[in-house]
Amino acid sequence: MTAMASRVLLIDDDVRLPDLLRSYLEQNGVALSHAPDGTRGLVMLEQGAYDAVLLDVMMPGMDGLEVCRKIRSKSNVPVIMLTARGDETDRVVGLELGADDYVGKPFSPRELLARLRAVLRRSRPEVMSEQLTTGDITVDVPARTATLKGVALDLTGIEFDILVALVRRAGRVVPRDALLSEAGRSDVIVGERTVDVHISHLRQKLNDDPPRLIKTVRGVGYVLTKD
Repeated sequence: MTAMASRVLLIDDDVRLPDLLRSYLEQNGVALSHAPDGTRGLVMLEQGAYDAVLLDVMMPGMDGLEVCRKIRSKSNVPVIMLTARGDETDRVVGLELGADDYVGKPFSPRELLARLRAVLRRSRPEVMSEQLTTGDITVDVPARTATLKGVALDLTGIEFDILVALVRRAGRVVPRDALLSEAGRSDVIVGERTVDVHISHLRQKLNDDPPRLIKTVRGVGYVLTKD
């Protein structure tokens, strides 16, 4: 698991689809990565830990059914097939190969998220019910809510993700150059100033002035105190 509720890999040759999905999914606790073809998708699965795969059936070269077959030979990661609406044959073959569900194209992000959550609940219930607490801070990851001493915090999406990354590693230093990727925000251009600005905003909302919750480790990064 990364700092977001789940990491999902989209394997689809439609280069526009990840941009259409990413914002909506991230607002709902899903970090989306994209592979433009089956070969690259299999490599990414080998290199990283993903909670689910969204797999297009119709791709040039290695099609989705063959990719699904290769995934199932090595992994039990949940797979949702993306098929042309009404193409029953692909759906049946995909399910026979071990796919967990299918969504017909075109689909709405809301429908896809509902199917994805259902698959995650079946495969890894803890993904959908993660709550973190350290000191006076409590975070409900799937609900994307956070409280300080029981009072709700009004955080932006990226502030919430950074807070989750820090809470998960309470007592340990998270380097600046790794913080946004730790927060599941590898899509954000990372610079020291970018991180510092978000930390500053987060401190304001935590009434952390002078800093006692989120401490700066000079030249390295930040650490959230456990107490």
